Amino acid sequence: MGVAAAVKALIVDDEPLACERISNLLAEDPEMEVIGRADGHGALRAIKELAPDLLFLDVKMPGLDGFGVLKSLDSGVGEAGAGAGRLPVVIFVTAFDRYALRAFEARALNYLVKPFDREPFQKAVQRAKAEIRNGRNGDRSHVAHPRQLFDLMGDLKPPANYLERLVVKENGRIFLIRPGEIDWIEAEGNYVRIHSGKTSHLLRETLSNLEARLHPAKFVRIHRSTIVNIDRVEEMQAWFHGEYRVILPGGVQLTLTKSYKDRLQEQLGISL
Repeated sequence: MGVAAAVKALIVDDEPLACERISNLLAEDPEMEVIGRADGHGALRAIKELAPDLLFLDVKMPGLDGFGVLKSLDSGVGEAGAGAGRLPVVIFVTAFDRYALRAFEARALNYLVKPFDREPFQKAVQRAKAEIRNGRNGDRSHVAHPRQLFDLMGDLKPPANYLERLVVKENGRIFLIRPGEIDWIEAEGNYVRIHSGKTSHLLRETLSNLEARLHPAKFVRIHRSTIVNIDRVEEMQAWFHGEYRVILPGGVQLTLTKSYKDRLQEQLGISL
C-alpha cells in the first residue's frame, strides 16, 4: 500500500504572527505540507497556481477579506459541472463573536477563533483531513459545497440597519464619522460624546438608541454610560470588586463593571 499524499495547505492571513502560528502547528503533523502564504489579494493567484487541498482563510483582512476571496472564486467554481467541488476544504480563521459563529456551526464548517490553542487547532485539522480523504476517495458528501460557503457570506453580513456612518452637526459644520473610527462613546444626559482619536463630538441621542444601531460584534457596553470599540482595546487590568480597567490607545482608561462583564466575555471568547 502506497504512502498517502501529503495534504497541501495554503495560509491566507494578513497577520505574519498568525501565519507563523499556523505554520508552526502544522509542522508538528507529518501528513501536512504548507505550500504557501498569502494575503487576500494574493490568495486568488496562489489557489490557482498551487491547488491547495486545505485553505486556512482569515475572515477579516484589509482590502480583500475572506468572503471576498470566496466570492472571487465563485465564477471559477460554479454550482455544477466540471468545476463543482474544486474549492479547497476551508478552515475559517476568525475573530467573530459567538453569535456569528453559529452560522459556521449550522453548516458544519471548520473554524478557529483567534487567538486559538493547540487542541482546537488539531481538532479542526483532523476533521479537515477526513474531508479531504473523503474527497480523494470520490465521496464528497461530507465536504462543504462551494454554494454552502457562499451562502455563509450572507449570514454573517451585518444587517442593513447597522450604522455605516454617524452624521454630527457642530457649530455650523457637519462631520461624517465611520464606526471604525470610533474609540469609545460616553453618555452625557440626552447626548452622547463620540471619542475618535484626539477629537470628540457631541451628538443628541441616547446611549441605548445608539447602541442598538451599532454592530454588536464591534461595539460593547462595558458600563451603563460607556460603549467601547472592541478593536481599540489594548489591555485589561483586574480592579476592585470584580471590575476591570479597560485600556485604549493613548492611555485612555475606562471601567468595565461586573454587570456588563458577561457581554464583553462573550464577544472576546474569554473568561474574566
